[in-house]
Amino acid sequence: MSSTVPKVAPPKAGAREWAGLAVLALPTLLLALDQSVLFLALPHLAESLNPTGTQTLWIMDVYGFLSAGFLVTMGTLGDRIGRRKLLMIGASVVGVASLLAAFSTSAEMLIVTRALLGVAAATLMPSTLALISNMFQDARQRGRAIAVWASCFMGGTALGPVAGGVLLEYWWWGSVFLLGVPVMLILLVSAPFVLPEYRDPNGGRIDLTSVALSLAAILPVIYGLKEIAREGWEPARALAIVAGLVFGALFARRQRTLEHPLMDLSLFKRGAFTASLLILMFAMATMGGSYLFITGYLQMVEGLSPVEAGLWMVPSAVASIVAATLAPTLVKRLPMGVVIGGGLGVTTIGYLLLAFVDPVGGLPLLVAGFVIAFLGTGPIGALGTNLVVSSAPPEKGGSAASVSETSGQFGVAFGLAALGSLGGALYQSRIAVPDGLSGDAADTVRAGIEGAVAEADKLQGALGDQVLTAAREAYTSGLNTVAVVCAALAAVTAVLATTALRKVGGDGGAHGAHGAPEGGEEAAPEGTLQPTQGR
Repeated sequence: MSSTVPKVAPPKAGAREWAGLAVLALPTLLLALDQSVLFLALPHLAESLNPTGTQTLWIMDVYGFLSAGFLVTMGTLGDRIGRRKLLMIGASVVGVASLLAAFSTSAEMLIVTRALLGVAAATLMPSTLALISNMFQDARQRGRAIAVWASCFMGGTALGPVAGGVLLEYWWWGSVFLLGVPVMLILLVSAPFVLPEYRDPNGGRIDLTSVALSLAAILPVIYGLKEIAREGWEPARALAIVAGLVFGALFARRQRTLEHPLMDLSLFKRGAFTASLLILMFAMATMGGSYLFITGYLQMVEGLSPVEAGLWMVPSAVASIVAATLAPTLVKRLPMGVVIGGGLGVTTIGYLLLAFVDPVGGLPLLVAGFVIAFLGTGPIGALGTNLVVSSAPPEKGGSAASVSETSGQFGVAFGLAALGSLGGALYQSRIAVPDGLSGDAADTVRAGIEGAVAEADKLQGALGDQVLTAAREAYTSGLNTVAVVCAALAAVTAVLATTALRKVGGDGGAHGAHGAPEGGEEAAPEGTLQPTQGR
């Protein structure tokens, strides 16, 4: 004789949870803004702080390096000590570091404060995402909440150049860092009232050896990819990537021996979890690589200012936000694989349009293609992230969120490196350097469109026009080819999503949120996650 336990519907989120979501959206929007405003501020701070070339690179990159490197550690740390607690600690550090960065008196001081900001930023993204997963236990409500979270990140990326341009128009370069201060104050004041606290009481202690191995695995790979994107292939950069992969293998081996691993590798046995990570990574790779060439086209080919270029990027961000917002509604009627795969099919069409952009009069087609591409990518940002977090047991929410974020970071870095190198090589092979240039000037024009534009400004009359025309034609030709590659990658990813996620329903899994994987292994019971004070 058998008996079945009736299913208990998860509680619905109320006004407090939705107010909490508004608070959690703030740091997400801020972090996306921070990634783009520094590019505008760089010329202004260079005049004030006079950094060397090496210091300039560190000012630009140290934030991203450390943020990516500490994501895995901070996601698991939040599971252990409390996600709201870690979020508030991180917010406090971001606020203080933002003030220090804004009033830095030397390049060395700015590098240190940017490094501190990177470590603190690594606490925010996994904490916000994990808390959303805890607060919205109903699968449909959680899907909508994560769609809002993803939309804030997309919107912040597009608004960064616009907000930064306005600030730099009226204030000094440090003002771009002050954006974080009021945002973090609002979060710190409101978090105790609208955000619950969650932690895993059986999480154990953080294994410091695993922390070191995770940093040794992630940092060299991100460094190598970024340097390849900026300077091209060299043995030392390839060696850095190989070294990171070796340390990654050692990290994975150690996790299998620990009772309380820093990263629960058993999550990767869940087909939907692993497939979603791959789809997210590939989607971010095409977005990162194409974004690089689109912004370059707007500024170097069309001759727009950074603020004007940012304004032309807003429609694509709006399209992505609309798609991310509608995606949870679509999965009520269609399998998740169909929604994500169909969206990536739309993305393929958008990239194919970019393949026909011309160096003269190509702006309308460029904007249309990029809007369509981002429209199709919107669902993966919302649904894919939701699927990754929902595939994990509740007590592992921070760890799963950090893996999702790290996957996205790797995707962007890989896209910039691979597609940036491809576009650069195509430019150099197709540039028709006009006669009449000196050897050094010709080499500068041949190296990249930035140098070509600078040289054209120095030249007088027809020769300058010839240089500019040749550079714009070569750059656009590279953009066209990169767009074809992005279209092919998007099409392959669409097939992967449609097949790998064909059995996944709108509730975030074949067996519901936190459900059993395909192999039949049961998820950890929800009772193992203990809400603590503030709930």
